[in-house]
Amino acid sequence: MDLQANAALSRGLVAPRAGTRIPASCNALSRGACKSDWVTRCLIVDDSKQFLAAARLLLERQGLTVVGVALTSAEALQQVELLRPEVVLVDVSLGEESGFDLARRLIEGDPGGAAVIMISTRGGEEVADLVERSRPAAFLQESELSAGAILRLADGQGG
Repeated sequence: MDLQANAALSRGLVAPRAGTRIPASCNALSRGACKSDWVTRCLIVDDSKQFLAAARLLLERQGLTVVGVALTSAEALQQVELLRPEVVLVDVSLGEESGFDLARRLIEGDPGGAAVIMISTRGGEEVADLVERSRPAAFLQESELSAGAILRLADGQGG
């Protein structure tokens, strides 16, 4: 069963076919009340309003819930505290700010909290040393951004 089918089932938009395996989390009263097999709450941090809009649209169409977007580190920290996302996508460069610094602050401030995934238009090899030092859950090139990639990375299965 694909991500969109799972999302539709969990929202009660479609009935399951006979013999379809449904994650137990689909029976929960609230998606936020239990930890499902897939990520449902995501925050995107990037200094480009156009990228934020495009990424939000893409990920929501693929079944993720984008709970918020942030243009700066300060906005991101405030929204993480308020919205408690399961995954935070952080651009490596936030204009005058460093996404790597934000990633470190998020991880050190709440080690068991949201999975932090660094994103960039640059390839992973170009930022590998900085990614390693900031200790995010993973790195994802923006051209490979998808709900499936985020779910695999947040689940520790690699890209």
